[in-house]
Amino acid sequence: MKEKMKYKRILLKLSGESLMGSLGHGIDPNVLIFFAQEVKKVQNLGVQVGIVIGGGNIYRGLNAGQQGIDRVTGDQMGMLATVINALALQNAFETNGMYTRLMTSIRMDEMAEPYIRRRAIRHLEKGRVVIFGAGTGHPYFSTDTAASLRAIEIEADVIMKGTRVDGVYDSDPEKNPKASMFKEISYLDVMKKNLRVMDLTAISLCQENELPIVVFNMNKKDNLLKIVQGKNLGTQVNGKN
Repeated sequence: MKEKMKYKRILLKLSGESLMGSLGHGIDPNVLIFFAQEVKKVQNLGVQVGIVIGGGNIYRGLNAGQQGIDRVTGDQMGMLATVINALALQNAFETNGMYTRLMTSIRMDEMAEPYIRRRAIRHLEKGRVVIFGAGTGHPYFSTDTAASLRAIEIEADVIMKGTRVDGVYDSDPEKNPKASMFKEISYLDVMKKNLRVMDLTAISLCQENELPIVVFNMNKKDNLLKIVQGKNLGTQVNGKN
């Protein structure tokens, strides 16, 4: 009999930069293998997993203006970068014995299913990892916002934002060794303090729909597993003051 998990359905948000690993660019195959192994541990316990991946390791639309590319075109290039990362994740997961579906907000039928909410939920119910690519399909919206939107649509219990630090801090812990980590913080305080957990649109969506966020270090073995089992790791972002 499977043990009772704190969360039955999660939306895992990963940055594109997280796939670079020690390479400093592109996609590190060792990171793909590690992420696949970590996700498989929770899926084996019956947790339904959706994933939104960014594209910053390949292209950031926000940098488009500096390169003489207009914002809309830059954001569209960024959306395609997320699909490249999603395909890499899908391959790693399936190599590790998981069933997956890649769904995109922009139609590309030869390599992915178009995003349809009811179909995505059905895939999750059947035990498939659903990877959501191409952001929201619209410029000016980040993959953080895409993660919040998809999590709400698929009725996830939580957004789990995997980062390379242990949680949300009052300043950048990679620059300030005295930075203090919050164990719990409200959506409102995240916005007031401009903590950049996720962008304001994403945080507002979570607040409106009372969707909790857990920010944690995805690079530490078993962290994802421990959190779905109910361990108090990372930072909880919710409506509590």
